[in-house]
Amino acid sequence: MSSWPTEMAPPGRGTAGPPSHALLPGGMVGQGRYRLLSYAGADARCNAQLWRARDGQLGRDVALTLLLGNQTDARAAARVRRTVERAMHGASYAHPGVARILDVLSPGNGIAPQEQILGIVVAEWTNGTDLIDLIADGPLPAATASRLLEPLAAAVEGAHHAGLVLGTEHPQRIRVTPEGQLRLAFPGPRAEAASRDDVKGLGAILYLLLTGRWALPGGPEGLPVAPVGPNGSVVAPRSLHPMVPHSLSTVAVRSLEDTSVGGIRTGAAILQVLDEIAEAEAETGLIPAVAEEPEDDVVWTTQRPVKDSKRSRKLAIGVTALAVATLLVLGWIAMQVVGFFNENNTKGDSGPPLVISQVAPTSDNKQSANNAPTQTTGPVKPASISVFNVASDPDSPKNGGLAIDGDPNTSWRTDKYLSNFPALKPGIGLMASFGQPVKLAQVVITSPSAGTKIEIRTAPSDNPQLQQTLVVGSATLAAGDTTIPVKMTSPSQRVIVWITSMSPSGKLFASQLSELKFIGAR
Repeated sequence: MSSWPTEMAPPGRGTAGPPSHALLPGGMVGQGRYRLLSYAGADARCNAQLWRARDGQLGRDVALTLLLGNQTDARAAARVRRTVERAMHGASYAHPGVARILDVLSPGNGIAPQEQILGIVVAEWTNGTDLIDLIADGPLPAATASRLLEPLAAAVEGAHHAGLVLGTEHPQRIRVTPEGQLRLAFPGPRAEAASRDDVKGLGAILYLLLTGRWALPGGPEGLPVAPVGPNGSVVAPRSLHPMVPHSLSTVAVRSLEDTSVGGIRTGAAILQVLDEIAEAEAETGLIPAVAEEPEDDVVWTTQRPVKDSKRSRKLAIGVTALAVATLLVLGWIAMQVVGFFNENNTKGDSGPPLVISQVAPTSDNKQSANNAPTQTTGPVKPASISVFNVASDPDSPKNGGLAIDGDPNTSWRTDKYLSNFPALKPGIGLMASFGQPVKLAQVVITSPSAGTKIEIRTAPSDNPQLQQTLVVGSATLAAGDTTIPVKMTSPSQRVIVWITSMSPSGKLFASQLSELKFIGAR
């Protein structure tokens, strides 16, 4: 578990006591049925206090969300009534990621008229620890954060399919179960909360686990706030902790953004990335090996796999024999080909010589068979080059110059992604800027990343929107040099080499561009 940055004071272990004006441990609410045991937090956005309490009638601990206010305040009462109604509607929803709602009280229905309480949501008590206590020693590893959040994200997705809102956007409403899963321990959405707020809550919780900072307004006092960049958006977790996977950092930020600017809309999108992180962890050996179970104990499967050493040995022998046979056949074919050419060379009357010629150019002499312009003026050197990025963090922003340094042994590289574009963003690229507008015939790309799909685009400014750029060429890279024909109707001072699909690298996706050469057109 990583430590806190030196400039950040960690939140205190354990939850601070209630404000001086609040109810106190030992007090009774709900017409004397519930005894307050310990204060768990407060949601100031809806004037709510969160408590662990004892149900005197049924002899069990419960989680109470106390909605405070003056019962004579008609406006406040109407707002709380909406919250109470939503909580009652959600009482039918059952999921391991959400504490079950047991009862909902209102003035005249379980709440005495003299109490300064407008509503009470009673839920089953969740054993474990507070979410804020969990990150008291510092941010969590990415794989741990993913495993913790998965059940809560699944609960949100299921609730939204059922037309419900849960209210996940406050960290003190969340607890960590003894099984190591996040759970909404104090359910009851605010009156004005929408399903989008649940998704933002998931993003904020993920951000908290990865950085120790809270990224939504109305968080608890003393919990560090997420930093904000010059454009007003939250700084990505990866910028604070470079070891955070790019995909996880991106999904945390995009969950917090409005959907009008590309924000994530559903819990399903978050779940997909969490599942990919867990799968990658399992495949790279980050999860400790599980001890082998007895033969009569089956876990997670319907049939226990059996290791058959004889079958494995036979398979290995068969594969070896097939490989040897293949080599012999290829050798025989090679000998026949060599013999054929030798015979033609020694027998002058054996037939006409074999002639291999290039395909003639097209009749108008303007394009070759691959449709590339033939009239070129030679390489055009850009004045500068930079990473062009339209979503989340740019990839290797300091290394763009390696793609035009003349050394094919140095490369600009994308980050490694668990999902290919456009899963988390539409692409990434390099923008070459020239001293004056140029008209290109070709772009030659040297790259080892076979299968990478490239678009050549022109840009009207240094910081355009992607939809403002114009595609003038495209190709799929082969390993080595790939020449991409370019059709430009007019010169442009900025040319973007845009990656729309990366090359697979095991279970990850990444690409690198070693050298870019821009060939001018007459």
